[in-house]
Amino acid sequence: MSSLILQIALPSPLRRLFDYRAGPGLSADQLLPGMRVRVPFGQRQLVGLIVSSSSTSVVPASKLRSISELIDLSPVLPKSLWLLCIWTAQYYQHSLGDTLSCALPNLLAQGEAALARQDMLWQLLPAAYPEHPALRRAQKQKEAVRILAQHPHGLSHALLSQWGLARDTLEALERKQLVQRITQSPHHQREPLPLLREPHLQANAEQQAALQAIAAGKGFTAWLLQGITGSGKTEVYLQSIEHCLRDGRQALILVPEIGLTPQTVERFRRRFNVPLAVLHSGLNDRERLDAWLAAREGEAALVIGTRSAIFTPLARPGLLIVDEEHDLSYKQQEGLRYNARDLAVYRAHLEQIPVILGSATPSLESLHNVERGRYQLLRLSERAGNARPPQFQCIDIRSQPLQDGLSRPLLQAIGSHLKHGNQVLVFINRRGFAPTLMCHDCGWIADCRRCDARMTLHQQPAHLHCHHCDSQRPIDRQCPKCQSSDLRPIGAGTERTEDSLQQQFPGYPVLRIDRDSTARKDAMQQLLARVHSGAPCLLVGTQMLAKGHHFPDVTLVAILDADGGLFSADFRGPERMAQMITQVAGRAGRADKPGQVLIQTHMAEHPLLQDLCGPGYPAIAASELALRHSAGLPPCRYAALLRAEANLAQTAEDFLQLAADLALKYQLPVEILGPVPAAMERRAGRYRAQLLLLAEQRATLHSLLTPWLQQLELLPAARKVRWSIDVDPLDMF
Repeated sequence: MSSLILQIALPSPLRRLFDYRAGPGLSADQLLPGMRVRVPFGQRQLVGLIVSSSSTSVVPASKLRSISELIDLSPVLPKSLWLLCIWTAQYYQHSLGDTLSCALPNLLAQGEAALARQDMLWQLLPAAYPEHPALRRAQKQKEAVRILAQHPHGLSHALLSQWGLARDTLEALERKQLVQRITQSPHHQREPLPLLREPHLQANAEQQAALQAIAAGKGFTAWLLQGITGSGKTEVYLQSIEHCLRDGRQALILVPEIGLTPQTVERFRRRFNVPLAVLHSGLNDRERLDAWLAAREGEAALVIGTRSAIFTPLARPGLLIVDEEHDLSYKQQEGLRYNARDLAVYRAHLEQIPVILGSATPSLESLHNVERGRYQLLRLSERAGNARPPQFQCIDIRSQPLQDGLSRPLLQAIGSHLKHGNQVLVFINRRGFAPTLMCHDCGWIADCRRCDARMTLHQQPAHLHCHHCDSQRPIDRQCPKCQSSDLRPIGAGTERTEDSLQQQFPGYPVLRIDRDSTARKDAMQQLLARVHSGAPCLLVGTQMLAKGHHFPDVTLVAILDADGGLFSADFRGPERMAQMITQVAGRAGRADKPGQVLIQTHMAEHPLLQDLCGPGYPAIAASELALRHSAGLPPCRYAALLRAEANLAQTAEDFLQLAADLALKYQLPVEILGPVPAAMERRAGRYRAQLLLLAEQRATLHSLLTPWLQQLELLPAARKVRWSIDVDPLDMF
């Protein structure tokens, strides 16, 4: 029996490693950290990764079990990514096994071989030609030879039907030794091509200065590229990537949402003649593994993906880019609660390569890092070409009649822009027909039965929907409280706004872009294609329209309700509102046509709206950062949030009170706030509460978290609640 003991990381929430005996005939030299093994775990077989080995174990020899199978002959992750996963687990106080499982494609985490799918191609042999004697009476085979002659590098088996070819015909040619089957990676580049498919644009002075600064840097530097909307940040990305590719290295580009991925991929494919891999949650497991392996083996020179793509291995890393770095989508809100933007910076440090964080509205965390000298700031303050920033104006809607949330001055402005052949974007960040349904007689409101929230009324299809727990039910026909049938929709969402605009402007198409209208595959691309046709139209949408899109024919952006973020209970509310309005306003006036932004509000004199209409986001960010300094709030202090939920509110709060009392015993300079109920206390039938920890130094906070969480796991009360820790939380409520 082997005396070698392996410490294995398994996909388990427990923050510990598991000891197993190595299999017979396996030595420490053969078993390296990062190799996958299959092991018995209870009644199941799990796939884990070797972390270390030793000759002893604290587990009694009689209870030690042996691994079932060694899956890999070499580590599945490169060293830098292995170190990134270890750091991620430690920093976010998460199980290493779970962290490694998140970093691997599903098929690898399940134990599949780390082998990419190969494309099968049919290729003519040198002896083949259409008038070959063996083809004298075989017209279909002659035609097949003619078609294959047009594809000297081979024709993919998947494309046979598009060329009218049958497999039987090709197999007959194969028996005559006139064609052969070959296999190769889908990302294989058959012959050297010029790097650029289209020449890069002429950089203006600010872009050139940014490019020179990035190119002159050696090793790791974190660059914050702050450029107003339409200033050409993407061109800086593209030319920085060109420099990286000419050095024979790979670039990884993160985008915040799947919806932005196709247009980003298309932009990069138009510019570069290199294999490109895409990773996001919309892929199936096989597609994701193939792209992951193409990046790891160096076949894909460019890798584009959403949040989880930060764990993609690169054979020759050269550059990391995080587009729209302020976006909340980079923060994972369940399980391993990592922030992909911050991991990109740490990974660039491990790889000793530059990282570019780009945004028109940088997060206060990134601006704070600039103040402290951790990031280097690059500014783009002018729009590219002849475009000019749009003009802002507030429409004071106090005492004004509104038609489905639309004021008369706004409707007149929309009509004027449409008549001049332009496009109009109407922004309302609420899905559905109306935020809720109310009884006009007794005031009953359609509340969610599982959450402290109201049901949203949808008409397409007709139903009530809670956007917090996803519960749905038919629309009430009578008030359950007073049996009145006078039930009315209150407020407006995207559906109601769409209907109202269709009635007001019947001669123009109204395109609604939200999560509901783009749920079908390719729906988003079809809608955007109609916008890019340039024909006059109205776009109605949520924050899906607020970033990354280039709409050269949009000359008016109308923001229907700007008041929601002015009095948010979240201290980040003003920052996020300013970012949202600035981003959506940036869709106007991006070409030669001047742009206009109209903001409907009941608070036209509010300082934040005045700053948006005047000096803009930089002034708001500076003011908010000063307020955070004075209040001792992140990013000026470091935070962790302990959340708990249970069937009874008291159970969750009792657990958090025990946790607070335990934390105080460490006598560290960490402020403990709470426990308090969450802003939405009941969600999906469970009651939620939270405990906030704040510290001046990151090291101080973590010196408490590590031993504290280990003790919390041992508390009997911890088994009565569902609890989690969120380091650097962005959602405090």
